Parts: sequence; structure tokens; C-alpha cells
Amino acid sequence: MIQQGRLLPEPLITFPAPFTSEGEGGLLGLAVDPDFAANHWLYVYHTYRQGDSTYNRVVRLREENNRARVDKVLIDGIPGDVIHNGGRLKIGPDRRLYITTGDARVPERAQDLSSLAGKILRLNLDGTIPADNPFPQSPVYSWGHRNPQGIGWSPSSGRMYSSEHGPFAHDELNLIEPGGNYGWPVIQGDQQAAGMTAPILHSGDTTWAPAGMTFVTRGPWRGRLLVANLRGEQLLNVALDPGNPSVVQSFSVFYQNKYGRLRDVVEGPDGSLYLLTSNRDGRGEPGPGDDRIIRLRPGR
Repeated sequence: MIQQGRLLPEPLITFPAPFTSEGEGGLLGLAVDPDFAANHWLYVYHTYRQGDSTYNRVVRLREENNRARVDKVLIDGIPGDVIHNGGRLKIGPDRRLYITTGDARVPERAQDLSSLAGKILRLNLDGTIPADNPFPQSPVYSWGHRNPQGIGWSPSSGRMYSSEHGPFAHDELNLIEPGGNYGWPVIQGDQQAAGMTAPILHSGDTTWAPAGMTFVTRGPWRGRLLVANLRGEQLLNVALDPGNPSVVQSFSVFYQNKYGRLRDVVEGPDGSLYLLTSNRDGRGEPGPGDDRIIRLRPGR
């Protein structure tokens, strides 16, 4: 909990076993209920061990007086590993909970609709399956993903986008359609296949390792899609065609190599942008004060 710019010394909650933090697993996603002021609910995505196997799950927390407890397990048994756990949580404009999952190092799972791995999932906020999901009685919203790390919705079109790590470069930005198959491990980059959707933008032979994303609603970057990059150590600034949500007009990079690995970017209620660094994840070079939450006010 941060109050008036100061990090409180006691954590909101400390997760006991079977919680585990290893490699790319751990406490990965956080979303705040739109009615938090009334119900004090938070949603988190975390990795856990069960016997010799690793899984991920989403739980609902209830906060009271700067402390939290697990209120309900919404979904569990999501395949996990030391890499490719996905882990982004966001509540969409439709007040549904969206969850990204990785292939957990088994690419074929992404093409298996009976598996929760390599998917974007969609749930009601109580953990039940929405009646209008694309596959009856299934939380799967889209499939064929390798390791999606970011999701966001355009405030102008209402369309959903995701970022995804490629195997060797070819990182992706995708326009998400309900029931869409995004091709992993069959296609990547500019490759095409029947019934599969190619990305609207990819990194080619460069590695971005795109993570969290946000659409900007005010200031000089209004309407732009910002994507935090891990290995790229930069903030990707994407201009989409206002008349065609599947067309990228241009993109540029900011803060390259200034803050190190960037895990997430969020626009705050006051219009500030908040960057989350990830230099202590075993792949970065931590500097003084890492890791940090950085507040930016572009153009101010």
C-alpha cells in the first residue's frame, strides 16, 4: 500500500505455501474491483505448487484497514512452469475479468481448447463463466497464444488488444476477437494460416518482450497505446488508425535504456503515467533504488 507517496512498511498480504516464486512465476497480476470503495475486493494471479506440478490461479482478496485476506478462489489449475505463465489481469469495460495465460513451455497446449494454457480467459467477477463467452461453459476467450503479457481496450473503439512474447523475436501486438485463434505455435510474424489471425504489429528480428499496456486518455499522447518492454527496456508508443482498429499508423519508442526493464504501464486517475520496473527479476541489472514505480507527466 502506498499512501501520499509513501510505501507503508507492512505488506497488504503475504502469501503462504503453496504459493511459489520461481523464474517467471510468482505474484503476477493485480486488478482492483470497479466497486472497490464499497466491497474492498482485489483480484490477484499467482503461481503455486501442487505435488510435483506447478500451476497458476486467480483469487479474490478482501481488504480491510490496509490488510487483506483470500476471500475466494475464482479459477485454479492453470498450467504453470518456471517460464511462460502469462499473468496479466484486467477488468474490461464490460466489467468482466480478463486473464492472460502462457503455454507453460508446452506450445501444443495453446491449440488445445480443453487446456487453460496459452489463452486469454474471461470470467464474471464472482468466478462464474459468462453466458456470452465464445465457447459454451468455457472461460476461454481467445487461444493460440504463447505468452501474452498485456491487455487493454481502446477508449474510442472499445476494441481489445494484447501484447505477446515471440519465441525468437517476432513479439506481437494483437487485436483480440472473441474466439480468435492467434496461431501459436503454427504461425508467427507475417505467416498466415486458415482460421488463424496474424498480429497487427510485430517486432521482426528484434526482441521487445512486450508486457503491460495502457491507452492514454489525455495529454499530448491522447489516443496512443503504450506498451512496456522488458528486454527492449523501452516504452512503445503506438498510433492506431482511428478508422481501422487493425491498422497501426506508426510507432516510436521512449525512455530507451533509461529505467531498465519495464514490466507495466498504467494511466492514473490524474492523467499521470506510472511505469513499473522489473530489474530484479533475474534478467536485469538492478540500479540504486530498484525496483521502482515511476510517475511521469508527459508534456507537463
